[in-house]
Amino acid sequence: MTDAIGRSVRLFLVEGKSTGLITAEIMNWTGHVLTGPRTELPKFLARPEVARTGVYLLHGRDPDDPDRTMLYIGESDQVGTRLKQHNQEDKKTYWERTCVITSKDQNITKAHARYLESRLIGIATKAKRAKLDNGTAPPVVPLPEADCSDMEFFIEQIRLILPVLGLEFFRESPTASASATDTSHPTTQPPEPTGTVFALDHKKSGLHAEAREIDGDFVLLKGSRTVTHWKQTSTKDQGYAKLHRKLIDDGTLQPDPDPNSDWLILTEDVAFSSPSAAGAVVVGRSANGRIEWKVKGTQQTYAAWQEEQINQAEQGAAIPLNTSVESQAIRTGTSVHQKKESATDGAGII
Repeated sequence: MTDAIGRSVRLFLVEGKSTGLITAEIMNWTGHVLTGPRTELPKFLARPEVARTGVYLLHGRDPDDPDRTMLYIGESDQVGTRLKQHNQEDKKTYWERTCVITSKDQNITKAHARYLESRLIGIATKAKRAKLDNGTAPPVVPLPEADCSDMEFFIEQIRLILPVLGLEFFRESPTASASATDTSHPTTQPPEPTGTVFALDHKKSGLHAEAREIDGDFVLLKGSRTVTHWKQTSTKDQGYAKLHRKLIDDGTLQPDPDPNSDWLILTEDVAFSSPSAAGAVVVGRSANGRIEWKVKGTQQTYAAWQEEQINQAEQGAAIPLNTSVESQAIRTGTSVHQKKESATDGAGII
């Protein structure tokens, strides 16, 4: 049994197609999200939402690296007017899609929007899921304590709903290191790591890496060792090879300080989409992570461990036999009301 509470998200396809404008809302949240392609900007600007105060996101593929997303975060008290100005500029050639975040009750002020912009830039910078086109991050606007609390709640909802739309700019990579927790805003809670640690070992060479599943990602843990270069020359400029090179270039992978080591060492936790992606970066070649990763201290593969989790979940979901009135009604198709009436009639006869 999980303590997580479900949330209702409402998506509306404005034009009846997934490639057009989409609105998104969360039950009991005053925020409103409108997203769509830049090619639909005329229809976008005709919407009443863009006449409000809010924040907006312009994003698309980085011209210098198509595998990476470029993002610009802005705010305005007339979002539509600001979008028109951006469209007249020649700078944002990467801009392919637009996302506007406003409030349904129009209670967001210019100061609120500036606060949101500053905080979202900071969160996106830390998340490292997109290259920011913002030159500098503006300082956080001082707000009354109550307003700060309201805006932090607003940000939590933004971070909840945007991944539903495929926008993960503000989803921080999960980490198992307590030192990486953001304590500047106590409303931001780090995901709890699972208890299972996986290890990838090559005993002959001494290569050793560890990972955990956290918040849906497979997280390679700080201190893990990887190869110094990609071994498959035929794929050295593709896929995971480019990721391995990127981690070296940005300093996430550095030479192991151990003079007897021929490996690189991971300086921080790094989230991957799958065990195979993490395994490939570790060994420098394509890897079947479901087989190569094993529960630490055992020979149980990740695949066998996951199958075990599935079996346990199925057993926990099994409905036990019950002789109560309600369960009998469910099995026989008779309404509970009818069964209770029958029980009462029987008692009267006796």
